[in-house]
Amino acid sequence: MSENDWKRRPEGGGRLAIRLIGGIARHGGRGIARACLYPITAYFYCVRAVERRASRDYLQRVLGRPVRARDIARHIHTFAATILDRVFLLAGRTGLFDIRAQGTGHLHAHLDQGRGVLVFGSHLGSFDALRVLARQRPDLKLRVLLDRSHNAAITELLDELDPQLASGVIDAGQEGTAVVLAIQQALEEGAMVAMLVDRARPGEAAVPVPLLDCDAPFPTAPWLIASVLKAPVVLAFGLYRGGNRYDLLFEPFTAAVEIPRPRRAELLSLLIRRYAGRLEHHLRDAPFNWFNFYDFWQTERPSAPAGDAAGGSGGAGAGRRG
Repeated sequence: MSENDWKRRPEGGGRLAIRLIGGIARHGGRGIARACLYPITAYFYCVRAVERRASRDYLQRVLGRPVRARDIARHIHTFAATILDRVFLLAGRTGLFDIRAQGTGHLHAHLDQGRGVLVFGSHLGSFDALRVLARQRPDLKLRVLLDRSHNAAITELLDELDPQLASGVIDAGQEGTAVVLAIQQALEEGAMVAMLVDRARPGEAAVPVPLLDCDAPFPTAPWLIASVLKAPVVLAFGLYRGGNRYDLLFEPFTAAVEIPRPRRAELLSLLIRRYAGRLEHHLRDAPFNWFNFYDFWQTERPSAPAGDAAGGSGGAGAGRRG
């Protein structure tokens, strides 16, 4: 199995370990559960060589200096902390956190008009901080595009914690046309449709654009879907600042994606390059929040050519974390 093939990487710690930490979090509280993050960090650092190498490579790019063992440990610990906090966020215990939202005005303006919005996120920080916005506005409809087959143990645990969110999940693993139609229906209902758009599945259509001074492949499907559905796109970044602090940042990206076929390749590249620029901005602001623990730049494998929206849409939200 190639190190680049993140879809086939086993879940860290296994199903039993994930269920155990979930049980500790729910019954023992956040303080006790956070104490468990240190052995979890040690396990990943000592046992998961692929993830450790990917962390070192990424940190060298973003920090611009030699990477120390404690930098990698901090990177892994930050990842584990956000995974733990998902248990509490999805259980509705948002009062445990200091979450500061910025840039919500543009988002609310669309939603108040009854317009659905595509919210594009990444494996940077916690995308689940969006749940705070949904709880602040009970009228807000949130649909999440998620590949249920990846990280199945975590998905099962989180389904138990928030059945309402689980019932509204759009499964990114289904056939591409079905994904597009489900997103279209949600947008017509005035929902906020959230998806992760930074990670290309193996073999999925992707465009290489600069990120941290080197080309990296980004999936084309989310942008082609946005072009077909003519919905406004807002970027979202839920940055973990340590302790119980998160910054939930929204940035208007475009009122509608226009990609006429004759200029498809050119315009896709420009859109994704612009998105990658915003992603890099936040990477440099919160470098230890990056949770793609594989060779993201895929130096050993070329990207697939750009394809049709329906043919590649399954990767638009593939996977939730590392």
